[in-house]
Amino acid sequence: MSNAVVQWQFLARDPEAVSGFYSELFGWTVDRDNPLGYRRMTTHAPGGIDGGVWPSPPEGHSFVQLFIAVDDVASSAAKAVGLGATILVPPQKLPDGDEMAILLGPENVSFGLVKGRR
Repeated sequence: MSNAVVQWQFLARDPEAVSGFYSELFGWTVDRDNPLGYRRMTTHAPGGIDGGVWPSPPEGHSFVQLFIAVDDVASSAAKAVGLGATILVPPQKLPDGDEMAILLGPENVSFGLVKGRR
């Protein structure tokens, strides 16, 4: 696997405002029809990367997070920890069948590991 960046995600204090802003600005489609109510954003750009918006904790701040495709979320997370990362959200299977984990890497930059159900 190439370990490509396959998705981005805004974590936002006001996810409705953020998803509405980018939808209005760029014509991106917002879809909340999923088990978690995640705001999936489709850019409609050929070759582009789609993403989404998730609420930031009240004490948190807004930021962008990248998700990287891996063959095995748990082993990739373990390797990252061995290289100095910290696990924020442990490897887990999501209701839609995807697997993911979120880690804190160098310079306290968070990122996600993901394996699609396909």
